[in-house]
Amino acid sequence: MDRWQAMRVFVKVAETGGFAEAARKLYMSPPAVTRAVAALEETIGARLLIRTTRSVKLTDAGQRYLADCQRILADLADAEAAAAGSYATPSGTLVVTAPVLFGQMHVMPIVMDYLSQHPAVTVQTLFLDRVTNLIEEGMDVAIRIGRLPDSELNAIRVGTVRRVVCASPAYLVAHGQPMTPAELANHSVIANVSAWPSLEWRFGRERKTSVGIHPRLICNLNEATISAAIEGWGLVRVLSYQVDDAVRDGRLRILLAEFEEEPLPVHVVHAGGRGPSAKIRSFVDFAVERLRASPVFGAG
Repeated sequence: MDRWQAMRVFVKVAETGGFAEAARKLYMSPPAVTRAVAALEETIGARLLIRTTRSVKLTDAGQRYLADCQRILADLADAEAAAAGSYATPSGTLVVTAPVLFGQMHVMPIVMDYLSQHPAVTVQTLFLDRVTNLIEEGMDVAIRIGRLPDSELNAIRVGTVRRVVCASPAYLVAHGQPMTPAELANHSVIANVSAWPSLEWRFGRERKTSVGIHPRLICNLNEATISAAIEGWGLVRVLSYQVDDAVRDGRLRILLAEFEEEPLPVHVVHAGGRGPSAKIRSFVDFAVERLRASPVFGAG
């Protein structure tokens, strides 16, 4: 019997607490299970189990070896699943989450193109302006903007976005252009309380400063604040991807760029472990390639 199989037999005996029960679960004869463990002990040169007429107990060496075996066998299973997933046909339901506006602008086109290539997959999108718990809420893939806390999730960086201050050319002609953050006090400001509840805007990288704002218009949607800025109502602060089209076609201009904070990273995150399913692996690969290719997110 090979070493891997002998380790599996030993683990099953330890987990079930008996040779007969392990044999039943492994579809082996009790003598074959006994021989496998004995051969493993002989190879290692240490007693792993203490056998009595009523029970089987682990020795100190057996407890340490059990933990190592469980880890090694789990790694082997992950490797096999990953290899199989590379060739399996993606199928089933895939749940993808992202911030609302990001999802509408950048995730939906990716999802639709992905579905056209994988007819056996169904995608459910959940676009929410809050951080979701992938495992507890049953989600497969998330796009996250900002620095990530330490976790067991897999995260692939695809680019960055900036917090930018914008105004329309018409507003700037009528009211002038602020040259420093302190000059914001002399301008009409449009605030999004859902994105930044605080009425302070932070600026700078090495030397950070905060500037209190006094908005004349307060909205709870990014789309509303951006529309108001395009119409010339005042200055707005949003993420760069949200106004990329408006900046490119001249409806908005970015201000105070030299005072901006450090860019925020963008990650594709999934909880598929080391051997994610074919649907997760294929969608993550597809989304990462598309997002990294977009000039909106700069260098990954």
